[in-house]
Amino acid sequence: MRSAFTHRRPPEHGALLKAADTFIRQFAAENPETADPRGRFDRIKAEVAETGTYEHTPAELTFGAQVAWRNSARCIGRLYWNNLTVRDLRHVHHPDDVARGCFDHLRLATNKGRIRPVITVFAPDRPGRPAPRLLGEQLVRYADDPRSAARAALAKDLGWKGGDNAFEVLPLLVQPAPGATPEFYEVPDDAVLEVPLTHPHDPGFAALGLRWYAVPAVSDMSLEIGGITYPAAPFNGWYMGTEIGSRNLGDTDRYNLLPAVAVLFGLDTSSERTLWRDRALVELNLAVLHSYQQAGVTIADHHTESHRFLAHIEREAKHGRPVPTDWSWIVPPLSGSATAVFHRYYDLPDERQRPAFVHRDAARQPSLTCPYSPTSAHGGP
Repeated sequence: MRSAFTHRRPPEHGALLKAADTFIRQFAAENPETADPRGRFDRIKAEVAETGTYEHTPAELTFGAQVAWRNSARCIGRLYWNNLTVRDLRHVHHPDDVARGCFDHLRLATNKGRIRPVITVFAPDRPGRPAPRLLGEQLVRYADDPRSAARAALAKDLGWKGGDNAFEVLPLLVQPAPGATPEFYEVPDDAVLEVPLTHPHDPGFAALGLRWYAVPAVSDMSLEIGGITYPAAPFNGWYMGTEIGSRNLGDTDRYNLLPAVAVLFGLDTSSERTLWRDRALVELNLAVLHSYQQAGVTIADHHTESHRFLAHIEREAKHGRPVPTDWSWIVPPLSGSATAVFHRYYDLPDERQRPAFVHRDAARQPSLTCPYSPTSAHGGP
């Protein structure tokens, strides 16, 4: 299909129109029965000339959000990209309403434990009118998680009185615009489903007092579609067990629980050659999978998810589409070489590919009014 982007245009609108043209052609190619790319692009040109931006149709927004998931090179769970539920809240600007929308997102995604992939798209950035942002890697995080120390400190600076208990949910932080003072909102209890962790073979495991939440809703990334940026667009799939057992609970800079688990199971920690860390890691991951299954909460194991990812690659190949993949993120952090995704090469990631979820500079850079600076490279497990 010949590009409609062949006319003379104002230089300041050139990049936006080029991105819009590329997206509209992709939308038309994958939705030929509904799309009129030439006519649609003419309307976009007129809208950009008048306002400096343009508005996606609901169908374009849904397609763009789903393809952004499809393009996520660090996500192993992309088989279900076109089942993503898209909530269109582009009319929402006020922090109070953004917070309510996020809490409704969590309730919808939780779905009584049958986790539903959901994205909620709030207002886009517009010329001279930046939209609200969410500060924090995920909608739900715990105050005693070392990774969230800066977020907890900021919440307390803003007036939050919590943070003294283990696994206490942090408030949601909504920044009205870059550089503005954030507002904080307590997350309602009914918006967060949590799973107490037990072990299938050792009742004493419960005495560790561990738990984790059900919905991993990433919130520190912007959604970029056709040159339009949606800075607040929290999205979730469901957990893979190793994200919780190996990384969140096992990493030394997170909860660092391998020594405690080793003691519980009576493992010999006198030498690295006893592989006590490896054995403790397996027990911790087994507890996570067991607990979520017992609670009726959706979770994937890393072996099954590896096979699903290869099925995704095969399905995409039938449509002639590459699957950008970051091998170092796709291979699970437990028993990597025993999984199907370990033993092959992949299409290299392309940071220029759009639609995409993109880290916001404001989410990673400290400022005088917003010192929170997460260290995540992808939103964190």
